[in-house]
Amino acid sequence: MSEEVKLRVLYAAYSGEEPVSVAAMPQSGSNRRYFRIAGRDGRTAVGVIGTSVEENRAFVSIARHFRSKGLNVPEVYAVADDMTSYIQEDLGDESLFGVLSAGRKADGGYDDSVTQTLVKTMRAIADVQMRGAEGLDFSVCYPQPDFDRRTVMFDLNYFKYCFLKPSGVDFMETRLEDDFQRMADVLTEADGMKAFMYRDFQSRNVMLKGGEPYFIDFQGGRRGPVYYDVASFVWQAKAAYPERLRDRLVQEYISALRRYVAVDETVFRARLRHFVLFRTLQVLGAYGYRGWFERKPHFVESIPFAIDNLRELIVKPFAEYPYLMEVLSALTERFAVQEKKRLTVRVYSFSYKKGVPDDESGNGGGYVFDCRALNNPGRYDEYKSLTGMDSAVVKFIEDDGGVFAFLESAYRLVDAHAAQFIGRGFTDMMVSFGCTGGQHRSVYCAERMAEHLAEKYGVDVRLIHREQGVERTIRGRR
Repeated sequence: MSEEVKLRVLYAAYSGEEPVSVAAMPQSGSNRRYFRIAGRDGRTAVGVIGTSVEENRAFVSIARHFRSKGLNVPEVYAVADDMTSYIQEDLGDESLFGVLSAGRKADGGYDDSVTQTLVKTMRAIADVQMRGAEGLDFSVCYPQPDFDRRTVMFDLNYFKYCFLKPSGVDFMETRLEDDFQRMADVLTEADGMKAFMYRDFQSRNVMLKGGEPYFIDFQGGRRGPVYYDVASFVWQAKAAYPERLRDRLVQEYISALRRYVAVDETVFRARLRHFVLFRTLQVLGAYGYRGWFERKPHFVESIPFAIDNLRELIVKPFAEYPYLMEVLSALTERFAVQEKKRLTVRVYSFSYKKGVPDDESGNGGGYVFDCRALNNPGRYDEYKSLTGMDSAVVKFIEDDGGVFAFLESAYRLVDAHAAQFIGRGFTDMMVSFGCTGGQHRSVYCAERMAEHLAEKYGVDVRLIHREQGVERTIRGRR
């Protein structure tokens, strides 16, 4: 039985009627697949297919418990008998991550409405942690019920083997292990601040419904220290919150937490620093594995942001981990050297009649994309004196529509290289677009690619329209 059919059967059993449609939603980073199900009454739901029965059971059990506590999580409508699929409330498409991406100002801050949403989220997570833990059967948590020493050592070794070793920084394993053991002592110290630990509390896992934060993807949660989630969210690498905003979010969280327990703010912030360090090492391990080994560009893109967090954090060294401080200092210095070797991308438009552009760096020419399958403005008299930089030609090419799918395919290929080149400290990359005359289609596509790379990666782009004799540099924002 296919995934779609399975969800159709489950939805029909739940609602009493066949759905109008079952459409796949964008793939997440997990082993679950999501589908939007439209009913005949116009309402929608989300169908979930998960390969891990234990993980599905954890989500369903925790979600139902949280709903009973009045917490903002999706309602689970129906669950298959074999626990491989379930149907839940559709919270819409507006995530906190999307709001943050759209609302970031030039100085790195956010406008008041976005800041207030962040504040709401920080205050609400305290409710999830504390109220959510009341009466929760932690034995359903997957893969384990508690944050413990083994968890700490697993994540620290993840950092060591998937990021530190591949980075090329030399270190003495036994001395590093001694500091890892000391960190495990600190992080698992019993201080009464244990509750439900979300484990993956970040902006992608917060949906906004009616302006209120709703929480998803908490199936990896367990009993653990509250500091972990604060560190995960406030120091999320790519969010890069300004220090003043971070301080406010921590303050708002402490205020909300005080509704449940007494909090000494000085002690809390001192303990929190250790979890920020731990979480930063953990995410670097993930970025190294998912980015360098699995070659997923999104994770490579995030490495510089996590390194910036680490660099800022160790300005005030952790006396408890003296050798780790030496290693991390060497690691941040290595990336500082790489950052000086900033990638420059050369994007060309050209005519195939005059040949593919030479690669002046001597590295071999990079990607070459053939635009000749696109509708050609050059066949019409009104466009013959214009180029792909002129608005009339831009409108002609975009009205046809085919260029968008063509560019999306080009972006995916070039993004994979750009992310890898940045992560590995390469300084030169070349992308070329060719058409019949090097005047319309190739010029348009080269313009769009240059803008895309400068915006997404913050790299400088040399844009060269060879046949038009036009060259300019687009400075990346970084």
